[in-house]
Amino acid sequence: MVKTPSQPSTIPPLENGDKLTRYEFERRYNATPNLKKAELIEGIVYLMPAALRFRSHGQPHGWILTCLGTYEAATPGVALGIEPTVRLDLDNEPQPDVVLLIEPEAGGQTRLSEDDYIEGAPELVVEIAASSAAIDLHGKKQAYRRNGVKEYIVWQVLDQKLTWFSLEQGEYLELVPDNEGVLRSRVFPGLWLAATELLAGNMQGVLKVLQAGLQSAEHEDFIKKLGSHR
Repeated sequence: MVKTPSQPSTIPPLENGDKLTRYEFERRYNATPNLKKAELIEGIVYLMPAALRFRSHGQPHGWILTCLGTYEAATPGVALGIEPTVRLDLDNEPQPDVVLLIEPEAGGQTRLSEDDYIEGAPELVVEIAASSAAIDLHGKKQAYRRNGVKEYIVWQVLDQKLTWFSLEQGEYLELVPDNEGVLRSRVFPGLWLAATELLAGNMQGVLKVLQAGLQSAEHEDFIKKLGSHR
């Protein structure tokens, strides 16, 4: 029996602006080699650039990871992820720069699929918006709000601005700093962010404020609450 040559793949490649279902998006994504990052936002495909600049993305990304990684290390039941694929709904599959979530076993609102993707809305999402503020503050914001992402941080690096949204009765409201200029998470007690210091790159000042949050009574109570679900 003569073996016939295998037929070439007929799966179309992903292209910027394609309007797809999430299932078709994943099918094309998995069939596209060497694709670093692609997102489906409100049914539209966005291909992210492979090259990222240091001061306008890489360094701020590292700074926010330092803060959230420190919080994760001090808070059993909380998990940190870098650019994970998130299956939000049938029209949205983003890859946020950072997510911080409460583990399902500790009462969180996401779960991991059998193929190891996040399904549902992480409690906190962070986007570094040096060059993508339009989508991060519009399409993504709308999708995150509608799907119940409780807190959403957008760092507009080139504008030297950091906005922390909190979901209140179905709408995103900006968190207001306290009298000392510190933003305090309502979902993750003890997660205190000195935004002005962060924007200035003063990580010693940022970590000093965060450590105060981690030593607070509210953080201690949160750890006990997470532990009660296990």
